[in-house]
Amino acid sequence: MSSPTTATTPSSPSDARRKLAAPTVAMLPRIADSLSFLYLDIVRILQDDTGVCAEVTSERRGRETVYLPTAALSCVLLGPGTSITARALATLARHGTTVLVTGSGGVRCYAGAQPDSLSTTWLEHQARAWADDTQRLTVATAMYEKRFGKKTVPPGTTLEQLRGMEGQRVKAQYRLLAQQYKIGRFRRAYDRAKWDSQDPVNLALSSANTCLYGIVHAATLALGCSPALGFVHSGNQQAFVYDIADLYKAEHTIPLAFSLHASTNPEAEARRSFRDGLRLFRLLPRIVHDIQELLDPHGDREAPDPEEQLVDLWDPIAGPLPGGANHGAGS
Repeated sequence: MSSPTTATTPSSPSDARRKLAAPTVAMLPRIADSLSFLYLDIVRILQDDTGVCAEVTSERRGRETVYLPTAALSCVLLGPGTSITARALATLARHGTTVLVTGSGGVRCYAGAQPDSLSTTWLEHQARAWADDTQRLTVATAMYEKRFGKKTVPPGTTLEQLRGMEGQRVKAQYRLLAQQYKIGRFRRAYDRAKWDSQDPVNLALSSANTCLYGIVHAATLALGCSPALGFVHSGNQQAFVYDIADLYKAEHTIPLAFSLHASTNPEAEARRSFRDGLRLFRLLPRIVHDIQELLDPHGDREAPDPEEQLVDLWDPIAGPLPGGANHGAGS
């Protein structure tokens, strides 16, 4: 998941890692409702007589086998370069593990396999709230107040008025950031037909938002919720994903996009910033907690500690690495 270290000499270990595309395994420890995520890339996952394992190959250490704690995993994210056998997939399904096919670092979610044993608790909460107009407005209001503060919505505000209020808040943030970075007037634009002619901020924002949608989609599927049943957005298979992703844009993707206003390759830099800084995986526990709080506001659950060390890395050459750090900058 972390980017290869920049090579200094042809024979350096970091150069060998770059050439071999040495795999990295990132694990997030158990979070709310015993939900654990495992991200894997550039490994072969198979079933042997002992259990499900990941085969990792490197020039220095040869082939190594890392056994996966299938009974403790709720969701496995398969990144690029990963292959999995049918037997291993069947074992994960028997243990109730959701398996998702994602882009590098989880920046996109392409497909998912959910086991029959996956609880419908959160889907039922979501469906009940979505189908009732009063509850739907309550959830939409809670989403707005999560972004802009408690009691910022006057009593009797309609869903249409909420959308208008949100639009004004976001435009105000655009103005402030445009002034901060001295880029003049900014207008949000998303036109696939004129993609290459867009300014760097719009390109970076679209790219960063796509990364955010991927990790929100993964968390949504892991909980068993429907990505299509949105409370503010509607009429799209990703409506609920867009709802939840909006909670974090003002804090993460919008400031990042404006910081890349002078970049010559804003799309790639936005993606790398999320992957290398591990921002997306740090968000996972928060996303899960926020979804649960929105759908069941009276439930008793502990908020994730933002200072807690959430990510540990394992590397076949360097061994254990500390999480929460960018290992893409040379050593």
